[in-house]
Amino acid sequence: MSGPLRGPEFGSYAPEDVGWLLTDLSGVRLEAPTEEREAAIQSGRAHYAESLPVEYRPGPAYRKLFEEALDASAARLAHAVGLVGELVRAERGPRPVLVSLARAGTPVGILLRRWARFAHGDDLPHYAVSIVRDRGIDRAALDWIAARHDPRDAVFVDGWTGKGAIARELAAALAGTPFRPDLAVLADPGRCTPLHGTRADFLVPSACLNSTVSGLVSRTVLNRDLIGPGDFHGAKFYAELAAEDVSARFLDAVTARFPEVADRVAADAPVLRAADRTPDWSGWAAVRRIGAEYGVTDLNLIKPGVGETTRVLLRRVPWRVLARADAGADLAHIRLLAAERGVPVTEVPPDALPYACAGLIHPRFAGGAAQ
Repeated sequence: MSGPLRGPEFGSYAPEDVGWLLTDLSGVRLEAPTEEREAAIQSGRAHYAESLPVEYRPGPAYRKLFEEALDASAARLAHAVGLVGELVRAERGPRPVLVSLARAGTPVGILLRRWARFAHGDDLPHYAVSIVRDRGIDRAALDWIAARHDPRDAVFVDGWTGKGAIARELAAALAGTPFRPDLAVLADPGRCTPLHGTRADFLVPSACLNSTVSGLVSRTVLNRDLIGPGDFHGAKFYAELAAEDVSARFLDAVTARFPEVADRVAADAPVLRAADRTPDWSGWAAVRRIGAEYGVTDLNLIKPGVGETTRVLLRRVPWRVLARADAGADLAHIRLLAAERGVPVTEVPPDALPYACAGLIHPRFAGGAAQ
């Protein structure tokens, strides 16, 4: 079993930012046309993690929206990072091992590492590992971590929650192991983890893009033709996209706001620790209601929240978007992507949806879709 991959040989993050516990598949052709890939996934002929979507290449208007969203939300993100960092420190001690779920969790893990250094002078270890819905977490990566750290010190990190599928997957995968299934996220609109910065459904700008905001690393791949027993799950390094990379821009914009939010984090963190943060999984209940209303029986085709809706529009075959009428600027990029792809956006009353929006994947490949 090899050690972690690090930049600049793999990914554009600095080598101290993160160690990727992945197999480098950069030389393998894994991308498939979106509709072909969707048909294979929904028919059961292939699992979504066996291939990769073609990377979305944003135009000038979309890149401008990303920059505007980042500028508008950097302080809010910094505040959420600080709150999560303080929760983790209070509940898990000053030396947690950050284990981000590649790839959406990786920028957040780096930000938590930077917060620990800024606020406490701590230099925390940080690794990125793969978790795949219906297949579980990378056992080889867990074994590697357990051989070098106390598993009880590991804290798993992601960007946000949708309906809670990954939180459930993580809990199931870690049952019977010494690892604790805590999931730390910036935003928890699905209300499925106590370690969160907020439960509001707001835009985390790293959701707006794919590899170009995630260290130029692809989504993770679990393909038995390429990944053997004992191998880490795989991913690709898109070095050819270096000219479009805004990974450092995202991290630096948020980190620069740490001094501005430090006093507010210090005041708010004890309040958050004392609050009832028990998960109630109300997001899952909302998804079931959406499924019943729109005739979608496979709840995997319903992706609630700003981050998950963005992923639907970037990677899948979207059917429609539900948008709360009061969501405002957080959905500007959603509306632009939907317009580019000809996807209808249905406005719903604020009390009809606990998320800012939800994306519905087109169920035509599975048959029986509502029309």
